[in-house]
Amino acid sequence: MVYASIRWLRLVAGNLLLIVSVLVFAQAFFPYKPFLQGLAQHADYHDEGQVPAPPQFDKIVFMLIDALRSDFVFGDNSGFQFTQSLIRSGVAVPFTAHAVSPTITMPKIKALTTGSIPGFLDLILNFAESDTTSTLATQDNWLAQVKQSGKKLVMFGDDTWLKLFPGMFERTEGTVSFFVSDFTDVDNNVTRHVNPELKQQDWDALILHYLGLDHIGHKTGPRSQHMIPKQREMDGIVKRIYNAVETEAHLKDTLFVLVGDHGMNDGGGHGGSSAGETSSALVFMSPKLKTLNLERKAPEIPTGEFTYYRRIAQSDVAPTLTTLLGLPIPKNNLGLMVEEFLPLWKVDDQVKILNTNARELSRLISASYPEFDKLRGESKCREKPSELESLACIWHTAHTSTSPEEKMKLFKKFSSESQDILTSAATNYDTDSMLIAIVIGFVSLGLFTTAWIVDGIQGSLFHKLLFWALSLSYGGMMIASSYVEEEQQYWYWAASGWGVILLVRELQQGESGLKSVIILVLLRIIRRWNQTGQKHAGAQDISKDFLSHHPIVLWILVFFSYTDMFWRLKRNLETRHSAIVGPVMSISPVVSSMLFKLSMAALDQRELIPSFLMDFAEGFAKVSVVTQAQLVFAILFIIATYLVLVRNPSLKGTNASGVSRIQPFHDILTVFIATQSRLPNIPVIWFFNVMMLLLDDMNLSLLEIILTGLTMQHVAFFALGNSNAISSVDLSNSFNGVSGFNVGFVAFLTFLTNWSGPVLWTSGTVLLMSTWMARQRKQNEKESKKVTDDGKPVATATAAAGTDQKTTGGMMDTYLKYAEVMSTFRAMAMVAVMGACMALRMHLFVWTVFSPKYLFAMVWTGVHHVIVDLVVAGLLHFTGA
Repeated sequence: MVYASIRWLRLVAGNLLLIVSVLVFAQAFFPYKPFLQGLAQHADYHDEGQVPAPPQFDKIVFMLIDALRSDFVFGDNSGFQFTQSLIRSGVAVPFTAHAVSPTITMPKIKALTTGSIPGFLDLILNFAESDTTSTLATQDNWLAQVKQSGKKLVMFGDDTWLKLFPGMFERTEGTVSFFVSDFTDVDNNVTRHVNPELKQQDWDALILHYLGLDHIGHKTGPRSQHMIPKQREMDGIVKRIYNAVETEAHLKDTLFVLVGDHGMNDGGGHGGSSAGETSSALVFMSPKLKTLNLERKAPEIPTGEFTYYRRIAQSDVAPTLTTLLGLPIPKNNLGLMVEEFLPLWKVDDQVKILNTNARELSRLISASYPEFDKLRGESKCREKPSELESLACIWHTAHTSTSPEEKMKLFKKFSSESQDILTSAATNYDTDSMLIAIVIGFVSLGLFTTAWIVDGIQGSLFHKLLFWALSLSYGGMMIASSYVEEEQQYWYWAASGWGVILLVRELQQGESGLKSVIILVLLRIIRRWNQTGQKHAGAQDISKDFLSHHPIVLWILVFFSYTDMFWRLKRNLETRHSAIVGPVMSISPVVSSMLFKLSMAALDQRELIPSFLMDFAEGFAKVSVVTQAQLVFAILFIIATYLVLVRNPSLKGTNASGVSRIQPFHDILTVFIATQSRLPNIPVIWFFNVMMLLLDDMNLSLLEIILTGLTMQHVAFFALGNSNAISSVDLSNSFNGVSGFNVGFVAFLTFLTNWSGPVLWTSGTVLLMSTWMARQRKQNEKESKKVTDDGKPVATATAAAGTDQKTTGGMMDTYLKYAEVMSTFRAMAMVAVMGACMALRMHLFVWTVFSPKYLFAMVWTGVHHVIVDLVVAGLLHFTGA
């Protein structure tokens, strides 16, 4: 008893230390960047008595279309026909705006409004709907400059603006940005304000943030049938606004800006650093811009991947807008005035503008590198200057030059080089805390390692060495960015290697090896089901390229998948006293879930529905999909309640068919996961259950079962389309059954949507351990019935009681061994990821590869490992044992 208590204490302490190390490292690795307080004033950047350059516009309409990738506006297959006509006529000036990773809405709004580059922590804050630490109330931005000048702002659209700019707007209506199932109402709620506001004369800045196009991308991708109609709808809004600017007298000095906060990748996601995600459209529109003679060809052929016209930094928007509006450039701005607009001013004013931009950047250089002030005060340039000395030389030369053209050239050069230095500067990491976190992680790992050294986890030496080879090689892999990006390949090879080992095991036992061969074939199929990672993300796969063109094949597979779910539930819900329960309770969740997926496909992915099913699908889709999803969840909840309160208490270990008590829980989890999965992935869930059935018949040892579960959790994660890129996070099923935004429930569904494969394999592993324990009990019973040579039974009644006690102890021992093995691997993986992030914190890909990997590792450890692998698995284990 004391020994068991020590093991429990070690398990709890080790995992608590692991969580502490994760949180401490995250705080040190993702510091919240401080900003200069207060608002900039013209006097800050102009000599006493100098008059700033006059404004070119009095008002601004800022129309942000979420995920407006550059080709959506500028490409051949674009729905923005009116916008393209404005570009050809010269009244619209187009750019491709480069969005620095992470390409998520909140950080990108910050970049567009402040001109700074937000920290990676903003990615986390982007998902925290109740967060207030992300506010820009105390940070300078062009909206605050408009407000400071005594003007009024109104905003309609994404409620992220309300969190960032509290109390800033005279009128507003926010819409929830994460309700991705909504393509229409979320935009209609913005559009209905457009005409009334264009008639109003009391505002000076009108901000519109449309979300529908981004939602379409998340649900069905950039090539969705909904994409072009949505682009045409948005182009119609552009036409409506531009015509008002042309015709309404109070809007004659209005600048109209159309912009995207980020783009999207081929899968419709964003957050990463691919060309599609970082390339957004940017168009400045006004009849006054005709004088610039900047007529462009439209549609245009890209000069690079998603690069149309000139590529500028997203941070360049803030200084350009404030200068055009005659306002001070915000503090902390790293952007450059877009030089295409300089001819709107006289030469002397152009010099003032560039001088102001350069002086503002020089202050940031001085704040970051105090020695720059001394170098700037020197009157001569060095022969072989350092980076800062070169900047000081440019500064001095620009201010001593008498030629306006030379001054402008030098100010541009100074600003450009300053921007490069400031944007490439490393984050001020708290390395001491990072080291402390890694040490705590090592202590946690050491505690779990004692389970192998002191307790001697049961299993052959070969399997123990295999576990440590898997753990150590995985940890070592974290030091290479390309391996992190393509982690799925590691797990595919590991699973295939394990399948070969199982095949050899079968053959050595005199069996045909057919079960292992089937598992290897299924592994090969699911490996090609969804191409993920970075290098092959756009390559052909079964899900996108075959099933989308052969919807009949898809629905045959889906039908067989749901049929398998039905037969499993029917068989495993039956008892000798309630045979009617099985058919009734098994057909209802399966049919309702399949009809729900059919309705969702009719609304979002019509190309996945065969023609003979289309009329039925459209008819059923008239029923609210929210109601349909709620019906599925309600039925599954009722079945689970029945199992817990009525059916399982009457059973002991197994039902009449000899099935484990936890098998029905696994079956209803399968239906739930199918409901939360993308339609083309439902057959993969069926394949997983087939593999579990084959493994259950192979009489694996406990350590073999745990190794299989550990490997297949990771295989399942990647096989269903996930990767270590933020853009792979799937929100398409995060709002199933949700009529309004509920952060807790949506977070739960988001996790289940993206970690559905690992969760299913956790349940499957517990199920395999349950049947392993049943075999152990049978073996004990056989041993207890043996007789000695004189015919007397070996086991007496007292011994039999001891056997029952041993079985109870065995149940606890089995779970502890499982938890210790899983905790050892997770601690090893977490320490390796933390070590890689610290060692490579100056690496070029630290924010595009290693930071996202750390976020995924946090979820693997804090949510999946602790909650699913330990708590939920423990509840299932002790329920069904």
